[in-house]
Amino acid sequence: MPDPLGPLFDALESINNEMTGFAARLTRVEDAASLKAGSSSSGGGGGGAEASDRTPGAPVVWHRLEAAVREKLWAEFTSWVIRIADTFELTTDQLPRECWWEHGAVVSELTALWTGWESAHASEDDAAAGPYLWHDGFDRAIDRIGRRHLGGCTNGVHEPKSRKMYGTDAAYRKKILEAGPPGVTATKPKAA
Repeated sequence: MPDPLGPLFDALESINNEMTGFAARLTRVEDAASLKAGSSSSGGGGGGAEASDRTPGAPVVWHRLEAAVREKLWAEFTSWVIRIADTFELTTDQLPRECWWEHGAVVSELTALWTGWESAHASEDDAAAGPYLWHDGFDRAIDRIGRRHLGGCTNGVHEPKSRKMYGTDAAYRKKILEAGPPGVTATKPKAA
């Protein structure tokens, strides 16, 4: 006896395939619009010109950018992260929807993925290897984000990791500097 729900499941699968195709087409249109918008804003001068002159795939170090450039790139980056999260159906265990931007290590991983994605898709000269390698790096980065960087945030609520900050303790830094690197005997100046 044939499964009475078979035709329904077949129809749902067909609709899902269509929606997946539409999502891929929309991504290509958005990416093309983003690249076009970036190149057309180069005449504005100041920070906008610097952001649009950026080579796709060039490294981004957020704290080194001028405010106007940082604001423009952050908007592009955020749109990309949201699109990737939806495209790859990321869960809160993989990328917490409520607070990913509050974790410096997560932003760093995602920034590397973003610049890698731009680089992989910026040229038609390397049509197959770049995107394929990007997907491999994406899988490894998403695993790292979920395992190492999130603390307790995988439940949908931001929970900062409980740890002492390394960079805010002057005595800690002094202790390390006085100790010197391993295997080297520290020499302290003698009092006169």
